[in-house]
Amino acid sequence: MKHALCALALGLIAAPLGAHPHIFVETALRFEVNDDREVTGVTVTWVYDDFFTLLILEDYGLDSDGDGVLTDAELETLFGFDLVEWPEGFEGDLYVYSNGEKIEMPRPRPIGIAVEDGFITATHFREIPPVPIEAVEILQYDPTYYVAYDVSQGVTLTDPGCTAKVSDPDQAAAQAAVDKELNGGSMEDVFNEMRVGIHFSDSITISCAPASN
Repeated sequence: MKHALCALALGLIAAPLGAHPHIFVETALRFEVNDDREVTGVTVTWVYDDFFTLLILEDYGLDSDGDGVLTDAELETLFGFDLVEWPEGFEGDLYVYSNGEKIEMPRPRPIGIAVEDGFITATHFREIPPVPIEAVEILQYDPTYYVAYDVSQGVTLTDPGCTAKVSDPDQAAAQAAVDKELNGGSMEDVFNEMRVGIHFSDSITISCAPASN
């Protein structure tokens, strides 16, 4: 993702940073659940907004005829574009907690790419060290809120007896957190990153019906 952010930053005029994202991503999540009702992995699908899609296609020199249809060779070039750079400390904007403790996950691997109706759709898979499903909370956010994620494409699970609940962020509380961070601060340094993204994150919890004997 950070490689993609660099491409967008080149196309923007520097402006004071506030709680204002520049990239919008609709997300779908599908969690792998084993027979012991443990979460073991997640398939993540990111649908990028049309403006960011345009910038990426231009940056990579793809879709020269502008018809929104990529050849197989062009899709191969685009495959995994948002996972190329993995700076130190970057966690893939996906956070999994078990009983309040953050679970460390290996890097994702790309598994799909498409351009549909003018939007890049990229899919990757992340393994999750097995954790009991009833104690899991999942957050998807960019700490700097440069990217805004919306889990609007749905959350599903491989176990049909389990369901996910998506709780929207408290927008008033999120804005209050931003105002608190800005209080007394300087907006002159436009590269100063406020780490307020967590306040704008959806929260996902999972519950399962009792296993039948």
